[in-house]
Amino acid sequence: MTGVLDTFSLAGKKALVTGGNRGIGFALTQGLAEAGASVAFASRSAEANQAAQQTLGDAGLETVALVGDVTTSANDVVQHAVDALGGLDIVVNNAGICYHRPALEVPDSEWDDVFDLNVKALWQVSRAAARHFKDHGGGAIVNIGSISAIIVNRPQWQPAYNASKAAVHQLTKSLAAEWAPYDIRVNALAPGYIKTEMAPVDRPEFKARWLDDAPQQRFALPQELAPAVVFLASEASAFMTGSVLVMDGGYTVY
Repeated sequence: MTGVLDTFSLAGKKALVTGGNRGIGFALTQGLAEAGASVAFASRSAEANQAAQQTLGDAGLETVALVGDVTTSANDVVQHAVDALGGLDIVVNNAGICYHRPALEVPDSEWDDVFDLNVKALWQVSRAAARHFKDHGGGAIVNIGSISAIIVNRPQWQPAYNASKAAVHQLTKSLAAEWAPYDIRVNALAPGYIKTEMAPVDRPEFKARWLDDAPQQRFALPQELAPAVVFLASEASAFMTGSVLVMDGGYTVY
């Protein structure tokens, strides 16, 4: 019999994380590597990639850093990961962008930027990965969604981001339904307020709405999300697809 903890192991698995050199993406890259996976992470910045790779190396974790823009070359990024790792079993679609602006002030260019990265690139990376998975025994895709797909953030308005993450959640379900016959699982993680460069969760003017309104009354750090992604990527969640796992300190219970 396989032990419970053994099902969480990613030993022998090969994973790609988009936007994996900082913030949540870096924490997920580290978590997957600590769970035993061979991990490649991709971003547009060679310099930031090098710094992240050095930090991970100092912690005894070997990773592959890929320079690529998933909004323009998603297929190439996935193929480079396959070539560098000798295969691919897991994809974490983490790369994302957010602009904070009231709806009447959002220019079309910002709306397009958000949907090009948060939705279209995720779609293209997922399809490229699925083509590989389909021919190699299956795989797992983990999409990073958000509670912004479920609630409306206030007082910091971000309509394009909220709409994009709602699209991510629904696309997760659609792909899960289509690809289950190929043993491809597709799930999403919906974080709440996480302290990153994108989310200034520790600013006093946001405390009443973002922290005090949640049962746990705190924000999370990126590394707190890593165990959940390991779960969704591993055999521990083998009977789970098309699900959106919410981690928000209880924020959405009200």
